[in-house]
Amino acid sequence: MQRITISLEDGLAEALDEFLSARAYKNRSEGVRDLVREAIDRQRNEASEHGDSVANLSYIYNHRVRSLASRLSDMQHMHHDLIASSTLVHLDHDYSLESVMLKGPTARVCAFADEVRAERGVRSSVLNLVGVHSDHHPSGHSHLSPENV
Repeated sequence: MQRITISLEDGLAEALDEFLSARAYKNRSEGVRDLVREAIDRQRNEASEHGDSVANLSYIYNHRVRSLASRLSDMQHMHHDLIASSTLVHLDHDYSLESVMLKGPTARVCAFADEVRAERGVRSSVLNLVGVHSDHHPSGHSHLSPENV
């Protein structure tokens, strides 16, 4: 393990301490280590044109936008091989939150997320992407294990 030193403005250091405290970190090192790991994983996964990933795409959409719910459903059916599951929560009379669990080639997962995000009436979308590698088990099925830094 290597020790590094960083300098932060007072306001940023205070915000970091509040952030880490709210998430029950015992010290700055543990929290900063997780933040750095998360940032590196996110950059590597988003930049990867190859490999596989598992992901959660969550977005809020206005179901009153003409045919939007139907188009979103059709998109999921067209990419059924990527969709592991989806959950829909009705927020109010106009808006719903949908969370779609995906798995497959990273480039296709990202393309699907971009396609959903581009639909008129979809807003507040977040893609949580985790790179995985596939190990084929002797029994014939495969295991998806997270890639580590």
